[in-house]
Amino acid sequence: MNSKNLIIIFTRNPELGKVKTRLAKTIGDASALHIYSYLLEHTEKTIRNIDSDKAVYYSEEINKEDIWDNATYLKYLQKGEDLGERMLHAFQNAFNNNYEKVIIVGSDLFDLKEKHIEEAFQKLNKRDIVIGPAKDGGYYLLGMKTLNEAIFKDKKWSTSSVFKDTLKDLYKLKIHQLEVLNDIDTFEDMKNNTTLKNLISNND
Repeated sequence: MNSKNLIIIFTRNPELGKVKTRLAKTIGDASALHIYSYLLEHTEKTIRNIDSDKAVYYSEEINKEDIWDNATYLKYLQKGEDLGERMLHAFQNAFNNNYEKVIIVGSDLFDLKEKHIEEAFQKLNKRDIVIGPAKDGGYYLLGMKTLNEAIFKDKKWSTSSVFKDTLKDLYKLKIHQLEVLNDIDTFEDMKNNTTLKNLISNND
């Protein structure tokens, strides 16, 4: 691990009944797990070859035997009471380890491509913050060069106001917005996605 750039991936440990619970209300726990596992694999393939260091932050426990190769990915446990605290801790850890550009990205994005990550790192050359808005009012990617703690505080996480409220904290900074993407949280998010719908089991 020797890059000055770091990609952070937040992931939930893929366990039956503990992932994509809003989606599971429509399609069942087993199918929700199948879809989340597919999205994890997609995320890993998307960032695998990007020229930066990479770190996976697990929700429950660190897994040394999974799709995140130990030789490629640093592995940590998320710490904090809410999503904001957990992201703040991850960014603090990155900057304490002397990374100069740090990007965090979600693990439930069917539409995520290498170009989004590459664009984020490139735009951080001249911008303070890069953010990728999600269709549901949150954001799927956040990048920065210096720690801005206000971003992670006083937010109603997992609501439609997160992106808007975050922008209020950044009004003095130079920001670059990536294209809007759709993260997969409910059946409505994937109803037009044939690939994901094919993962739904008839046994649920």
